[in-house]
Amino acid sequence: MVPNSLGFAPPKPDKLRSLGIMALNGMFDEMDGVSVLRQAVTDILPDDIAIVSSFGADSSVLLHMLAQVDPTLPVYFLETGKHFPETLDYVRTLEARLGLTNVRWLRPDPKDLARFDPDGDLWETDPDSCCHIRKTEPLDGEIAQFGGWVTGRKRYQTAERGVLPHFELTGDDRIKVNPLAYFTDADVNAYKIAHGLPEHPLFAKGYKSIGCAPCTTIVAEGEDPRAGRWRGLNKKECGIHFDFNGAIAKPVAAMEKTLFKDGAFIADPFRGWAEGDDPATVRYTHIPLKMFLDNRAAVLANPHPNGLLVSPGDKVEDVAADLGRFASVAIAFPAFGDGRGYTSARLLAERYAYQGEMRAVGDVLMDQLTLMRRCGISAFVVTHPATRKALETGHLTTVNLFYQPIGTTEVPVGTRPFLRRAAERETEPA
Repeated sequence: MVPNSLGFAPPKPDKLRSLGIMALNGMFDEMDGVSVLRQAVTDILPDDIAIVSSFGADSSVLLHMLAQVDPTLPVYFLETGKHFPETLDYVRTLEARLGLTNVRWLRPDPKDLARFDPDGDLWETDPDSCCHIRKTEPLDGEIAQFGGWVTGRKRYQTAERGVLPHFELTGDDRIKVNPLAYFTDADVNAYKIAHGLPEHPLFAKGYKSIGCAPCTTIVAEGEDPRAGRWRGLNKKECGIHFDFNGAIAKPVAAMEKTLFKDGAFIADPFRGWAEGDDPATVRYTHIPLKMFLDNRAAVLANPHPNGLLVSPGDKVEDVAADLGRFASVAIAFPAFGDGRGYTSARLLAERYAYQGEMRAVGDVLMDQLTLMRRCGISAFVVTHPATRKALETGHLTTVNLFYQPIGTTEVPVGTRPFLRRAAERETEPA
């Protein structure tokens, strides 16, 4: 919609509709970030705009610009309760260094946390809802009082942000201002150096985009800067930028959560080994045991979290000394009738006392789950619809008698009935 004029005097709803976002972007397309911000703060939305900052890896650039334009403007920081301690320290560092006088910490409603996330682990099973409770809800109530707000988003960060303009008109008739929209990674770094801005403490460790600690990982060279956010999930945004563009903050689809762990299906942060992968740089990848042995030094020197894939015929004793390197071990079950994975799992759990996640991958069916659990497997990658439904509803096949019992509570087949009943009575709760 292009307005008949660019006057800013009418009441807020009419004024915002009449601004003409296309016209604004045409007028200010060639302006630098400071000029875009100054226009927004002084001419377009005077006394009617706020800044929202994550105080992440690149936040110092936008906040330095703000300090030049008006350091008294409200700056909202979403203190989700899940941030790295380094981020909380960084808020105070930038606040003091840049002379920002109006930084406001927004926290989630305690009642919402008590009702929807009492154990603080909602991020594991439903990250969209976690973001909604901890970010979107607290921010919506504050931003409602302003005609617009400023973000630090940049086009280069993700493919979804590749068409990001300086000005957006949101669904609630507010203007979203993106002064850094056209900044490249090189522009950001050059600005930081030119103005001597302090880096986020985690940036040098490989965190290029920093959000809540449970959902942020290190980014490898050449990866999308936001690849470390919600790794393994079909999720790119926390939801506060979700509006007309459905590609941004697309909800995580339930069927994409294929890993069953701790009683629920969650999105799998790990992926399988692919042709062309470099053992020295891969991350969140299950590295085949043979590939590990052939590239042991490179894998051990790789600083990123990775897993190990054990296939039928692999000898787990060959990697016994290095098991602590892996955050997850995937046991492959290529076919229902191939039981070699059970042996591998028992060796890992009982002989080598592996303490990390042990998961079953491949032909994982409901009749196998009880047996897999007996061998120490605690997570399952499930694609079989009937097995998935059985796990979701708790209707699984159970096994009570075993030819090869484990521990002291299982009763072997062939035991006399009266001895079997006595053993069962001993295991019943008092």
